[in-house]
Amino acid sequence: MTAALPVVARQTENIRMFLPQTMIQTKRLLLRWWRDPLTMVQSLLFPALLLIMLNIVLGRQISAFSGASALYGSVPMVSLVGVMSGSLAGAITLGRERDAGLLARFWVLPVHRASGLAARILAEAVRILLCTMVLFAVGVALGFRFQRGVLAGVALFGVPLLFGLGFATVVTALAVFSAKAALVEAVSLGSSILMFFSSGFVPLVAYPAWARPIVRHQPMSYAIDAMRGLALGGPVRGPLLITIAYSAGAIVVFAIPAAVGYRRASRS
Repeated sequence: MTAALPVVARQTENIRMFLPQTMIQTKRLLLRWWRDPLTMVQSLLFPALLLIMLNIVLGRQISAFSGASALYGSVPMVSLVGVMSGSLAGAITLGRERDAGLLARFWVLPVHRASGLAARILAEAVRILLCTMVLFAVGVALGFRFQRGVLAGVALFGVPLLFGLGFATVVTALAVFSAKAALVEAVSLGSSILMFFSSGFVPLVAYPAWARPIVRHQPMSYAIDAMRGLALGGPVRGPLLITIAYSAGAIVVFAIPAAVGYRRASRS
């Protein structure tokens, strides 16, 4: 009986089992998020209603002020809001699974150790792409158009994906190290502040002089400017490179703490 344990361990850690087990856990997470009202509201319903409300209340004034449709700022901005809101809902789900002991039960099963965290990353990527497509579909219904062509439109969807993976890494690292709901609420408040102080909410020149450097150099503004350039025209390379730097920096800094915290949460 004891001789079989090392064999099971070697089979569990075998790289050939990593991919199928990751796909199974990815499917589990996506189905759970799909059936979770909180995740659906924060990822889709709230951002879609926010986009419609912004277009009704501020769309005409911003369009007249900037000379271009306000949708080219609000649609990218709301897509990032959906990305961040969905990641926060995923962090809450992760906390529930940890508190319920589900992560610990997975740890003692013959499952590849890396498949759980890899499945969460893959599920986040799928969720981000699906939610972004839905929100951009709402934007198209309101009048948003991809004026730079198909290739630029396809590249546009890579911006919220990269931004979202960086943000999700930060949120996951915070979630696995803290069981306090106040932490998620603080991150949610910070995300809301970033939204209101971004170049997608109103044009940069509409902000007070003291706020313009903050608005110009915060991560959301660079991602919004990159998406606006890919859809309407304008600078793309600079904002895109800085968005990549912000996102890659978040992944590099928080990936190891997220992995260590996830391992600790699974073994507790």
